[in-house]
Amino acid sequence: MAKFLVKQSGPLHGEVYISGSKNAVLPIMAATLLCEEQCVIIDTPRLRDVDVMCNMLRRIGADVVEDYDNNKLYIGTKTIAEHEAPYALVSKMRASVLVMGPILARTGRVRMPLPGGCAIGARPVDLHLKGFAALGARITEHRERGYVEAVADKLVGSNIYLDFPSVGATENIMMAAVLAEGTTILENVAEEPEIVDLANFLNKMGARIKGAGTDTIKIEGVKRLSAASHTVIPDRIETGTFMVAAAITRGKILIKNAVPDHVKPVIAKLRECGVTVSDTFDGLIVDAENADLVATDIKTLPYPGFPTDMQSIFMALLTTVKGESQVIETVFENRFMHVAELERMGADIVTEDRKAVIRGGKPLHGTSVIATDLRAGAAMILVGLVAEGSTEVSEIYHIERGYERFIDKFESLGAKIERIEEKVKEIQ
Repeated sequence: MAKFLVKQSGPLHGEVYISGSKNAVLPIMAATLLCEEQCVIIDTPRLRDVDVMCNMLRRIGADVVEDYDNNKLYIGTKTIAEHEAPYALVSKMRASVLVMGPILARTGRVRMPLPGGCAIGARPVDLHLKGFAALGARITEHRERGYVEAVADKLVGSNIYLDFPSVGATENIMMAAVLAEGTTILENVAEEPEIVDLANFLNKMGARIKGAGTDTIKIEGVKRLSAASHTVIPDRIETGTFMVAAAITRGKILIKNAVPDHVKPVIAKLRECGVTVSDTFDGLIVDAENADLVATDIKTLPYPGFPTDMQSIFMALLTTVKGESQVIETVFENRFMHVAELERMGADIVTEDRKAVIRGGKPLHGTSVIATDLRAGAAMILVGLVAEGSTEVSEIYHIERGYERFIDKFESLGAKIERIEEKVKEIQ
């Protein structure tokens, strides 16, 4: 089993280039199923989740060519050969559910095992199914057998209101609706940049989508879509991770290929803490050298609020800042699993329901911890960079699901971090 070994490293300095967004490329990959021709996806990050989605698309019938030397994917699906996604792949990644909308729209039927992914709370597919049903699909849920099925003679546009602005549901329903007959109005939808990126890709393919990035999206159905080439947006959570890396180590980092508008809440909270963040022609400069940082509070909210994916990462910073901070998690009910790991390193944190109180500035020490989920794993790495001694982070497959060239990028900034392989002892 592989682990990351992290040693106290001192301030990080240098520049880092942000990869294409994991949460943008996965739905775009799924969307290629909507047409028969080959699409090209540029700035595709090489990640475990991308590999899983490539294998998923191949099982469905897609021809997938990976050109990671140039960060490109070529995907064409002349014929959809399989209407059911294999559980072995779905269980590895929740984003697998995003193939439902395209398969349903293209063929009129789809069966999907209930998805996996990080165990950060309940993320039911009910909103996805509600949207498909509104478009005319007949939904059959086999909860006892662990799968759901949708069948439609044809999809017809409808007015759909989401009870919660779910990113996945917005994406899935939008992809199904682009080939539906007539007009679909989606209300109370997610407004994340990844939604806009998916809509832009679909529009390049010939879809007619307006309003992406607002709480209401209008879709005029078309009969067919054509091939398109698209460059994925930069990963805003990776951007935020390196911003916090500069702050927690009291360093200075130039972050290239970042979109400042996508990380406004993170910029605002870092500035509240006393970090200098400058938007320059070369990129974002995050400077915490000689800064006397102070505590602050955060509350996670759907975009454009503070992102839940940055909660554990920012909490890592708050453990190093003198004073008392509060973190309130409103998006996922089980996203404080990393707190126990931070406490093992000396952090003083008290949780109650969805609130955590951090008494920062206590001495931190390296120890053995686990990455309880993707972003919590990044948080462990960041604390390991400033904790006395060495930190071993296990379950790193979570981290490698979402960060491209993780070790290389941190080492280039001066971090003392390495990936070590540990042999599994045989039971006698």
